Amino acid sequence: MVLRRKPDALISVLPKLREESKYQGQDKLPVIIWMIIQASRGDLAVGLYMWAHHLLPIVGGKNCNPQSRDLILQLVEWILSASKARTILVNAAVRKGERLVPPASFEILMRVTFPASSSRVKATERFEAIYPTVKEVGLAGSHGSKAMKQVSVQIFHFAFKAAGDGTPELSKEAAGIVIWSLNQNAECYRIWEKAYLDNLEASVAVLRRLSEDWKQHSAKLTTLDPLRETVKNFRNKNEKAMSNGADAVRQSLFQEADKYCKHISGKLSRGHGCLKALAFLVVAFAVGAAVVTPNIDPSDWSKLSEAIGTADWDKLSEALSTADWNKLSKVFSS
Repeated sequence: MVLRRKPDALISVLPKLREESKYQGQDKLPVIIWMIIQASRGDLAVGLYMWAHHLLPIVGGKNCNPQSRDLILQLVEWILSASKARTILVNAAVRKGERLVPPASFEILMRVTFPASSSRVKATERFEAIYPTVKEVGLAGSHGSKAMKQVSVQIFHFAFKAAGDGTPELSKEAAGIVIWSLNQNAECYRIWEKAYLDNLEASVAVLRRLSEDWKQHSAKLTTLDPLRETVKNFRNKNEKAMSNGADAVRQSLFQEADKYCKHISGKLSRGHGCLKALAFLVVAFAVGAAVVTPNIDPSDWSKLSEAIGTADWDKLSEALSTADWNKLSKVFSS
């Protein structure tokens, strides 16, 4: 009853559960899970917090037996089956400055969900079932915030490493997480550039994912400029490495990377061309409006001029949305 009324009390004893040997061991697991269930009845977020911080690392350890893994999975399945669990947990993804699913736990979950085909076990399908929701909680947060930028760098590092792991399903999933990190924090582009040559397999996996699923990922990127610059730098690195006569394996990787870089560059160039075409239409429309309706607010002109001059989609969108289109529309009604 105490845990149901004050579920946070369980979080306060987490350090003891981790450090003191009397709370360690497979025989203590049922009691700890029972405690987490009681706390979860009072606050579902506390349940997932305890599962991700205390129990999931056990699954990632070498000594976790099937019985323990089954109990740990039963708990998270029970938590996620609660009414409105997804909404509650995503909204509570950050609790008092701490994440319900920290990056280290998310890495464990990703690796047990996407193991090598030879390492799959009966529990793998159960991890695949819970993964999307727990992943959503693990990646939830305020885009552009200081905390989210810090988390995205941590996530980038382990996801980038996993992308070059050589396990196809893990590599593909990790590459998608890397792309998410790039969108959260432009610093990740700079980290990627520094790591490019020493982690060519991982870079190829990320570029492949971007290239093959361009429509899906490009729609989520808030700006394409950092990607455009990064791909340009990668192409220079590829050209230099291939001309220097790298060994056959690396030569093949550079060629594959350059293939994807060229494809992405083409997509970026076409998108840039579409923006310029739109800008031209805006200019034509605005000039027509000026002839018929000369009393347009000068601030609208300055915003349009700046956006068109810099080919900045965000600025252009803002200019279009703030301009007095009631005045401009008179062009068509006159």
